[in-house]
Amino acid sequence: MHARYALGCAARAKNRHRPNERTDAVVRNRSNRRPTPDHVILLLSDLHLGRGTADQSRSAERDVVDLLRAHEAEIVNERGTLVLNGDVFHEFIEYRHLVPKVGARLTGLLADWADRGAEILYLAGNRDPWHIDFFETEIGVQIVPKSITLGAFGQRISISHGDEHAYTNRLSLRFESIVRAPWAARLYRMGLPGDSGFALARWASRTFGTDGIPDPVVARDLSAAAYHQLEATDADVVVFGHSHREALEVTPHGTYINLGYWFGARTFARIDVDGPELYRWTDGAARPLATLPVAAPLPT
Repeated sequence: MHARYALGCAARAKNRHRPNERTDAVVRNRSNRRPTPDHVILLLSDLHLGRGTADQSRSAERDVVDLLRAHEAEIVNERGTLVLNGDVFHEFIEYRHLVPKVGARLTGLLADWADRGAEILYLAGNRDPWHIDFFETEIGVQIVPKSITLGAFGQRISISHGDEHAYTNRLSLRFESIVRAPWAARLYRMGLPGDSGFALARWASRTFGTDGIPDPVVARDLSAAAYHQLEATDADVVVFGHSHREALEVTPHGTYINLGYWFGARTFARIDVDGPELYRWTDGAARPLATLPVAAPLPT
């Protein structure tokens, strides 16, 4: 069932004078253009390019390129917005003169779109926070370190990867803050040159990382954080990724969307004049999730 903004009256009845949640950015790019009610927002998360075998990673990349080409008219020609909500790469460490070679087809498409004036926002995830300037200066993609708020269709849409809400103890929170700190990235680059640094990151990811299967505890924590944000701030829509479990939940205070796990399930979302909807890309087409059976996870 298509999820329209049934939150309409409830969301508009919210107290607009409550303090806004602090974010790293309110949408702005080179032209300072903001999405308007007839501009589609396309959102996807957790592509994890570079995960698994080379064939699995290329399959995920080919499918996302096909998805983007299917939306090219709406995003490029009709001035929509593309949001990549973190963990685009399974490991990403940018050096001054080196970037990982995975994802070349996707990166080339993004560069072409940016050259044609498309607005592309890339929010850093827990696996790809160590950007310098490659995506912004060479590709034309806006990097957002933590979170951003978009205004569209009369709604305030708060977007972040969501990993900061998935850590329940101080040690984990402290480690997460260190990983995202610019000084940590600089120390890592100085101590380990390109191939060695990337090899260590890949080894650590494979040795200590998860298998990609959704963790119900993480999904619960993100849902609770979204509900709290919707109630405590003036956000009408909260968008996360990270949990690898897609969700679209309408509450009395607004809508929570989790974009799911592109690498494992090919899920994504659109927000347009009819409201938000979750889809799965399958057999070369976008299918609303409500019309599909629950998919078996793709190989991880």
